[in-house]
Amino acid sequence: MRRLTTPMKAEGLTTLKIRYDYKSDVFHMEAMKQWDQDLDFSRYNKDFYVESILTDDVVYYNTKQVRELYRKYDLEDYLDEILELIREGKHFGIELYYNDKWDITYMSHQHSRKLGINNKLHATLAGGIRRHDKSEEEKDVIIDGLNLGRGMSFKNVAGRLNMGGCKQTVTMDELDLDNMEIMGFLGFCIDNCRTMTGPDMNFPTEMADVENENFSMQYTNGPKYSVLGETGKPTAYGVYVTLKQAVNFYEGTESLAGKTATLVGLGAVGWYMGGHLLDEVKKLYIADLSDARCKEFVEKHPGKDIEIIPLDNAYFQPCDILVPCAIGGIFSDETIPKLNCKYIWGSANNQLKASSQEEEERLAKKLQERGIVFQTEWYHNTAGVICGYHEYVYGKNATYENLIRTIDETMPKATYDNLKQAKELGITPCENAYRIAGEVIYGDKTLEDLK
Repeated sequence: MRRLTTPMKAEGLTTLKIRYDYKSDVFHMEAMKQWDQDLDFSRYNKDFYVESILTDDVVYYNTKQVRELYRKYDLEDYLDEILELIREGKHFGIELYYNDKWDITYMSHQHSRKLGINNKLHATLAGGIRRHDKSEEEKDVIIDGLNLGRGMSFKNVAGRLNMGGCKQTVTMDELDLDNMEIMGFLGFCIDNCRTMTGPDMNFPTEMADVENENFSMQYTNGPKYSVLGETGKPTAYGVYVTLKQAVNFYEGTESLAGKTATLVGLGAVGWYMGGHLLDEVKKLYIADLSDARCKEFVEKHPGKDIEIIPLDNAYFQPCDILVPCAIGGIFSDETIPKLNCKYIWGSANNQLKASSQEEEERLAKKLQERGIVFQTEWYHNTAGVICGYHEYVYGKNATYENLIRTIDETMPKATYDNLKQAKELGITPCENAYRIAGEVIYGDKTLEDLK
């Protein structure tokens, strides 16, 4: 398999940084040996720090030399493929740290630093950290990381957070929380990247607690030290209150009384979302990969009109509100004609089956032509990010009451304004959400201008 780390491993290099200026279309690359491979990372932030001299044999490659390096290993075309991905998404770039001792590839996929530059915090970027298996194609990992990093930039605008957007991917074996060398290395990397993060796919939430106790305070939402608890609960609340604003905009009332809803996915967000919906809707259809999970949900809500339906056709169940809280890539040219709902409003990421913003906007228009209200999910599933931000900024002084107050003060208005502006401009809410975020990320507007 083709990997950026192949020449790095062969030449004893540890670090690769790719930077891109979309305004001038100029790339800057540097590769270096930043530390000796026998460095004991369990001593990070004890005997040495990010800024310490970690080798007396520093090796440094500039942009031209990096290209020559990849040409030497017959990987120049692969490098160009990665650069083109960065160019297409207007990404700030990638930071890559390779630990040869443990064969770990850490990548920070950085989309935009703009909102975080003057936030007076160590971290200027925010985005989760997830683990990928070594058997996965590296390019697929990079595409995933870049797309999620770009999404975080937009999501942070939607949440009115002064943080740039990024995503961390780590290609490694399953994490051993007791291996302090590996935990120290992951703390070292996150501090290098000026990023705050929370454990995501294939990483245990306890990871954040081990980091906080031993290496880095840039990790949030661990079960031991998180005063705000799991992020699924506030995420569900944010989706719920913005849904009510969507109904208010189109129907003149925030009430969901008398409506039917279909909830797909009873995970960390969907479970709580179901509870909110049951406070108002007359009937709730539920579907999940686990039949036991569905039955448990029914048992936990006695006296409510809940019907378990097959997952295969759940998205096409006739209802007023379709609430996707599971996998993404659901709505496509094939599935949109089969939908039987008035609103699509859930937490699932990347609900439109698209590989670009243009494709998302095309599919969103097809939904609108069918009379279905759809606002791209990153504009209303942002409360979990707000939760992580509160924990990072306020620490043990963070409170759930202040978190909910922030959600109530920002998210409903953001949705109502987006729907209103979209109607005035004659475009879809999806397109308008991208327009709003783009004017902040790429233009001259600030978060203050959105209030």
